[in-house]
Amino acid sequence: MIRHYLPSQPDQCFEALYERYVGKVYRRCLHMTKDTEKAQDFTHDIFIKAFDKLNAFQERSSFSTWLHSIAYNYCSDQLRLAKRFTTMSLNENFEQNLPDFREDARQEETLQLFQRAFASLSLQEQTLLRLKYEEGISAEKIAQIYSLKLSTVKMRIKRSREKLQRLCLIEQVN
Repeated sequence: MIRHYLPSQPDQCFEALYERYVGKVYRRCLHMTKDTEKAQDFTHDIFIKAFDKLNAFQERSSFSTWLHSIAYNYCSDQLRLAKRFTTMSLNENFEQNLPDFREDARQEETLQLFQRAFASLSLQEQTLLRLKYEEGISAEKIAQIYSLKLSTVKMRIKRSREKLQRLCLIEQVN
């Protein structure tokens, strides 16, 4: 039936499918999101997606089963994405979250100072500090990598860190 009306009357086909299944899709979305606004938005998105993929419907199952599958997968994907990217309403604490440009400038200045001091270290000192603090490699693992005693690695890291602190103080004064 869908294949018969789709080529000649796509708008009427979409409208008929929407009217027939919107309630079911909305209830599926509401059940999964527990949020009426999200459920409404998801419902509209699902119908657009389903209508775009209507040619892929192979009638192996009923149309409602196919549409339910699209709805379930879409909601699951959106909820999974929402967990990864937490968002906040613009009205929530808007003023509190405005960046303090003076603080940003200070942080940038401190970062540049650190980078200049870090560049003054020897390659060996830079490598040790990068392995330990950027890569998160344990002192034990570093000792294994370089065939050194653990105490030697710890002492070199400590001395490199202290040297970096001194260089930062010198850079800060200049």
